[in-house]
Amino acid sequence: MAPDPDSAPAPSRSFDDLVAEGAAVPTEGWDFSWFEGRATEQRPSWGYARSLAGRLAGAAAVLDVQTGGGEVLDFALGAAAPHRPPLVVATEGWAPNVDKATELLRPRGVAVVASPDDAPLPFADGAFDLVVSRHPVRPHWAEIARVLLPGGTYFAQHVGPASVFELVEFFLGPLPEETRRHRHPDRERADAEAAGLEVVDVRAERLRMEFRDIGAVVHFLRKVVWMVPGFTVEEYRPRLRELHDRIEAEGPFVAHSARHLFEARKPEP
Repeated sequence: MAPDPDSAPAPSRSFDDLVAEGAAVPTEGWDFSWFEGRATEQRPSWGYARSLAGRLAGAAAVLDVQTGGGEVLDFALGAAAPHRPPLVVATEGWAPNVDKATELLRPRGVAVVASPDDAPLPFADGAFDLVVSRHPVRPHWAEIARVLLPGGTYFAQHVGPASVFELVEFFLGPLPEETRRHRHPDRERADAEAAGLEVVDVRAERLRMEFRDIGAVVHFLRKVVWMVPGFTVEEYRPRLRELHDRIEAEGPFVAHSARHLFEARKPEP
């Protein structure tokens, strides 16, 4: 269809309107559908959720650590049906997500256990043949090894080093090299091996992200709270205004997420 020469482009929304919207959107769970048309993130080539579905189909007892709102586990269980495991349990440390995950996963027969992210896992030794996690805050390798059956598998997608640091450092300034190397897969491999696990596979990718308006930036920083700790619109309003003006003048703000697929096995005696 040819454009109407008399039509004018829709006016861009104001900084204040966009920031207010980004500050008002609920942050519970890991459903990122609100970002459609406003921010994008390239997906890893291995397709974690679908790969997880295949693992679930061959498991007997499964633990999903730090399930968030349960969205990824829910999708994988649906894709694995009717070959889903007889026992599936999930943990979550943030109270709003516990409620959200319970509502979503209860119809699938999944118990969601409220457990702080940094606490020991509230399960017996060797309780699970498969432990999974998507974007754990920090893998507790000794606990993962403890609750796995001998021969059991840990299968997860982790956030890698310096993930989205273009955005983080826009607000915080340059960060030390030690901070930039936090969550490096080589370090995680060493920690997993120190806990007695055999690392089977590690695959890492850096993936393009685009933020197309400042409302998306505000919502992202409120949702992914460890990016800019203590982020509030009030404290960072001048930098938000500067970034808004930059996006308006130059187009989307580009950053890169870091992800790695991690698979480890607990050895047989």
